[in-house]
Amino acid sequence: MKHTLSVLLQNKPGVLSRVTGLFSGRGFNIESLSVAETLDESVSSLTLVTRGDDAIVEQITKQLHKLIDVIKVTDISEGEFVEREMVLIRVKAESNTRAEVLRVIDIFRGKVVDVSPKSYIVEVTGSTTKIKAIIDILKPIGIKEIVRTGTVAMARASKS
Repeated sequence: MKHTLSVLLQNKPGVLSRVTGLFSGRGFNIESLSVAETLDESVSSLTLVTRGDDAIVEQITKQLHKLIDVIKVTDISEGEFVEREMVLIRVKAESNTRAEVLRVIDIFRGKVVDVSPKSYIVEVTGSTTKIKAIIDILKPIGIKEIVRTGTVAMARASKS
């Protein structure tokens, strides 16, 4: 089962290395990792996606809490949350495929961020499933290169 963990940690050198080392040392895989400063420059927010059953994720969470520079760990996939990812795709855009590529990009609310005589660089933001869908549609046209960010996620506020 896929789990999205939100981790607040001290913004100090070596902290990210210790977090990733914890995963590799125990044989856990990180599918996605994104980290940046919060409003407080001394604190970073890390969004991490991993797979495992509830017992494994509970073990991971407990191990993360033991790290000195970790402030808070939350498995936000236990409730409702918003997740986004961004992808840049260099896709073939020759004279016979340009219109088709532009239609696909429009459907996915993406935008062309660079144009060359034989290709477009396209930017699309959305859920992981949306990113996978546009990649699957553009593959037959001819994808030359893909660069993806990691997933960023935030728990939804309670309705009450």
